Amino acid sequence: MPDLDTEVLTLERVAARGWCGTTEVWRGDWLLRAAAGFTGRANSVLPLGPADGPLDDALDAVDRFYAGHGLRPLFQVPECPATDALDTALDRYGWVAFNPTSVMVADLVAVRDAARRASTGRGWSPAALADRPTPEWLAGYRYRGSALPDTAEAVLLSGTGPVFATLSAPAGRVAVARAVVTDGWLGVTAVTVRESARRAGAGTAVMADLFDWGAAHGAHQVYLQVARENQGARALYGRLGFVDHHGYHYRRPRD
Repeated sequence: MPDLDTEVLTLERVAARGWCGTTEVWRGDWLLRAAAGFTGRANSVLPLGPADGPLDDALDAVDRFYAGHGLRPLFQVPECPATDALDTALDRYGWVAFNPTSVMVADLVAVRDAARRASTGRGWSPAALADRPTPEWLAGYRYRGSALPDTAEAVLLSGTGPVFATLSAPAGRVAVARAVVTDGWLGVTAVTVRESARRAGAGTAVMADLFDWGAAHGAHQVYLQVARENQGARALYGRLGFVDHHGYHYRRPRD
């Protein structure tokens, strides 16, 4: 049976292949990613094992990499025994931890059936699926409540064959989401529901359509990432059958 480190780091590697930086460089088993600042995952170091030298040298290389991209250095630290020593060292060097996030997982067939049951009778038509984000989709996605920068589309199109779902009603677009299949895992990201349509099952309906798509494209399991403080979303995903797999947090140099 795989140990905790293997399970966590394997899923983090899968997720990193489904949401990429526009520039990526490996230093040993550290993945350095940059994408003009759009999303923490695409603009941070993901440590999946040891760096290719002493820690101080590796951190100097991180500083140079992000300075070359006009960005502040950032780590995305998976929470597992394999990264404990690095996390402790970064803390000792004054890197501040923030934005704790849960990676939640589910069996795809089970969660698809639960989502279908939850959305049945709500009156939603099937979501429109496209192989790239349409202007309507881009208008519907809000990253941390803000409109998207010009660089966002390159990140959204990363991974192998992502799909973009738009759920509409007679009054217009109500929800959007993105998904990608990597090594049998369906990764669901960018779920955004129009405020006036919340608590009406729109988010569940658009995810159900993506679960159908994922199953048709060879996925057997599904993951998503959600901020630990977002108790409403975590409760929704829990009702559908998602459970916590592991967590991660970010670290940045102290001001």
